[in-house]
Amino acid sequence: MKHREIILSSGTRIFLGKNAKNNDELVKEFRGKENIIIHTVEPGSPFCIIEKLNPTQLEIKEASIICASKSQDWRDNKKDVEVHVFDGKHIRKPFLAKKGTWSITGKAKLIKVKREEILKQEKNKLSCYFGKP
Repeated sequence: MKHREIILSSGTRIFLGKNAKNNDELVKEFRGKENIIIHTVEPGSPFCIIEKLNPTQLEIKEASIICASKSQDWRDNKKDVEVHVFDGKHIRKPFLAKKGTWSITGKAKLIKVKREEILKQEKNKLSCYFGKP
């Protein structure tokens, strides 16, 4: 199954799962590596993988906004969304866990994505579709 691929403003590629099964496949591919992984604190979002080994804070923030904008938390509440940022060495699949469920074994950095940031990202995405500058 193919993952979503998005190019950040810096040119760095990120990959996002499309559903629970796709999230599992994506995380298995990057588990144990130093790549940065982003997921909302609340369940129901794509896992987001930043392909670059040492992304900038701006790249992490931009990827966090994209991840948050595709979450059920955002869809259902339209409020600020909290995301966890960690690397592939700190994630594991619990025994008998359902598809798409993973646990973090180390400390994750917490980023609060503001409602305004998601709305701005969505507006910019829409303007690209309609050819506006």
